[in-house]
Amino acid sequence: MSQIIAFKSEQGIVLASDGRAVDFKLGGGPFDLEVQRLFPLTSHSAVLTGGAAQGESICRSLKHFIVNEDLSDIEGIYQAVLPFLASEYEEYMRKNCEILPVDPIHQLYFMLAGYSPEDSASPFRLYLIWPKNKLPYLDGEEIASAFSVPRIMRLEYRLSEFSKKETPLDQVVEEVRKVLEAQAETQDEIAGPFAYATITKDGYQPA
Repeated sequence: MSQIIAFKSEQGIVLASDGRAVDFKLGGGPFDLEVQRLFPLTSHSAVLTGGAAQGESICRSLKHFIVNEDLSDIEGIYQAVLPFLASEYEEYMRKNCEILPVDPIHQLYFMLAGYSPEDSASPFRLYLIWPKNKLPYLDGEEIASAFSVPRIMRLEYRLSEFSKKETPLDQVVEEVRKVLEAQAETQDEIAGPFAYATITKDGYQPA
């Protein structure tokens, strides 16, 4: 289990995650481990990963791929990232299912976020990349204003209102922080270390 949250408005982007994942020992049961779920990719983009612990190593590989391909614009990054992540995920599922049966705990989710100065009408972009239809294939779609995995509908509604009102990002961060850390108090599957960041026209910044 994990928790990732993303928000977008004309002010910028807010990203948040917990730091817990579940993995399996060979021939044994599940165990908890600490993972990094939020990764800056370029000066103005980042990715969140939710679900299985393998998302951490995939995101590290993704960052190297983006650097090697010299990608910077978020739309170009998205077009290149979708097939890259799909290939990585398919390979992960193929290897994993040689040992363990397919289970929802193996699923991975990614939220790609970034800023494109060339697009004055919609410079901030959020994309959800996930196994929407059939494992092990990934699909992508743009997020209008807010999304969480697992879904926290009350928070998403509140964040949607924040987006419409162009609420300052520091207030959004505090609301997300309050909800995420309250989730951890009531759900054993969610735990720190927590990570928060913003993306504005000035770039990626831990929050």
